[in-house]
Amino acid sequence: MRIAVLLFIAFSLVCMSACSSTPKGDGWIDLTQPSQWRAYKGKSVPAPWVFWGGAIHLSTGGVGDLVTVDEFDSFEFEYEWRIAPMGNSGVMFHVVEGDGPTYSTGPEMQVLDNAAIEGGRDPLVAAGACYALYGTDTDATRPVGEWNQARIIIQPSGHTEFWLNGAMQCAFELGGQDWNQRVAGSKFADMPGFGLARKGRLALQDHGSEVWYRALRIRRL
Repeated sequence: MRIAVLLFIAFSLVCMSACSSTPKGDGWIDLTQPSQWRAYKGKSVPAPWVFWGGAIHLSTGGVGDLVTVDEFDSFEFEYEWRIAPMGNSGVMFHVVEGDGPTYSTGPEMQVLDNAAIEGGRDPLVAAGACYALYGTDTDATRPVGEWNQARIIIQPSGHTEFWLNGAMQCAFELGGQDWNQRVAGSKFADMPGFGLARKGRLALQDHGSEVWYRALRIRRL
């Protein structure tokens, strides 16, 4: 009986360590646990979003986006993604749960098989871009099916950088004059809450494509 109790306590401690969102000594928070995510405006993770082997896999679209349980303001967020051929997805930040979808409030770092863009590569909607606002100069993606390393950095000042496979894709100032002008000239002009929040949830987009995410971790700045 005593051995069983000790084993139970040990298991509980391991689970607490694995599932906790408390930063480690270096400040990084692991975001690979299902307890840290839920459906947008929901309470649990909907199938077919699957957590397995440290990865988050959307096998079939049409179930809606995932958002983090916690909210974040300024941070450094690292993750890896891979997409199915002709696939489309995205990672949003500062998402506020309101009447509209995730992208009505949260800016997006595009996840895409660049070959899926009709009419050729459009820098404003290519992988690594701040969707429809700040484009990329070069295609830094790896061949479809391979893992890509991405990073989003948002400083307390609002300075934001998107990185893909070690190359900066775009940089901008949230709420700055150039940002506001670009938003006003985009489809987001009709979304009054877009890009205004300075704190919100991360979101993984269900755009109807099969997509994988792994090695997700974040630290507050």
